[in-house]
Amino acid sequence: MSSLTLEAQSSRWSVLAVCSAALMLPLSFSAGVIATPAIAVHPGGSPLALSWITNSFLLSFGSLLMAAGSLADRYGRKRLFISGVLVFTLLSLLTPWLPSVVWLDIVRALQGAAAAAALAGGSAAMANSFNGEARARAFSMLGTSFGVGLAAGPVVAGMLMQAAGWHSVFLCCALFGAVALLFGTRYLAESRNPDPQPLDWAGIITFSTALTLFTWGLLQMADGGSTPLTRILLLASLLTGALFVFIERRTAFPMLDLSLFRYGRFVGVQLLPVATCYCFVVLLVLLPLRFMGFYGYDALTTGLLMLAISLPMLIIPSIAVSLTRRYHPGTVSAGGLQLAAAGIGLLSVVTPQSSLLLTLLAMLLIGTGSGLPWGLMDNLSVSVVPPQRAGMATGIFSTVRVAGEGVALASVSSLFTFLLARLANLHHASAESLPTLSAGSAIDSALLPMAEHAFAQLLWVLLVVTVICAIAIWLCLVPRGKQIN
Repeated sequence: MSSLTLEAQSSRWSVLAVCSAALMLPLSFSAGVIATPAIAVHPGGSPLALSWITNSFLLSFGSLLMAAGSLADRYGRKRLFISGVLVFTLLSLLTPWLPSVVWLDIVRALQGAAAAAALAGGSAAMANSFNGEARARAFSMLGTSFGVGLAAGPVVAGMLMQAAGWHSVFLCCALFGAVALLFGTRYLAESRNPDPQPLDWAGIITFSTALTLFTWGLLQMADGGSTPLTRILLLASLLTGALFVFIERRTAFPMLDLSLFRYGRFVGVQLLPVATCYCFVVLLVLLPLRFMGFYGYDALTTGLLMLAISLPMLIIPSIAVSLTRRYHPGTVSAGGLQLAAAGIGLLSVVTPQSSLLLTLLAMLLIGTGSGLPWGLMDNLSVSVVPPQRAGMATGIFSTVRVAGEGVALASVSSLFTFLLARLANLHHASAESLPTLSAGSAIDSALLPMAEHAFAQLLWVLLVVTVICAIAIWLCLVPRGKQIN
């Protein structure tokens, strides 16, 4: 066998390693959503504690990604990838033995930190190993794997819970971690930035603190409304965020190069994950909780219904890459987001009395539309900087993606609470009896019309956000007069 063939084979196995990790990380996030109602029963916990099962993972994941990108460039991308996957896998094996939801929240936060190391190290290693069209294909596979992990989570969780309980949901993630370790250790090439920057510890600490306080404030608002604690948390997050900007503008080697935001193309790339957070990711959380809490479906039925929004992620990202041979990536992405917005609009008029086919059609439109930018944005993210800065590029983009997911979920939960409370005031309903989106528990049938109305209003907000992002992305990414390559 020639050395060229061996090199190509090694490259394929290294992509498999990174894609296995990219499948494992979001699978852990989305599958945990389906498991939350069962965890609420045993071991049990408050709605706020249960919401941290998802948000503590996203929070540490998102806040540490840029730091992980810098560590990957400095100490070795393969080394950080293997370390992150190993810790994540061990923590997944630990979850069946945890005595309470509080301990589960802590372990999930640690898993988020390990996930940051795995994703930043693996993405930067791939960016360094491939060029041109080969890199586009590799990152398309990475994006597809990440999307499939998010979308398949509810289905996998429903089947596992039916067979072996909620603990098996997290143990499944350890299996993908073992695959990533097996092939990553052997085939992933080590690389690092030959001229690494010093770590920006002040930036890392202030950014993580600001994001934690902001998310905590939003979750507190969703749980208890606008309390003094909520206002203190949000004000503290604003002040800490301002301190982070002050530090980054004055340090010689910033974690986040703020000057990049002067360029429209860079801003457009960062808007892609923000848009998909609000038109796709939040629905992967909200729809299962709606099906189980509002309609009373079991976990397996809910997981099967979620196939309508998740199956397009298996094929649409690859189609998106093919479309870029004729159309500009910005045009493909913006068009996909408009299609997703149309699906959200259709979903907003669906009621428990509507045809199930109408619900599935709306979900299919959302999944298809979201899949078009999903297949392109990972490669676009590393195209804005030289290859030697791949760690920072993937760190910034992945931070926006994952931190955006946490902020989007927290903000949507708070908005739903506000809309529902406003309707309750109009109908003189008791605030204590109102449902939440945190645990997916069944609600009183008398409150169902009110909850459905609030949910429809929430969907219209998601539609508007998606359309605005689509327009901004088209303006930022598509050169005027050049919508076709």
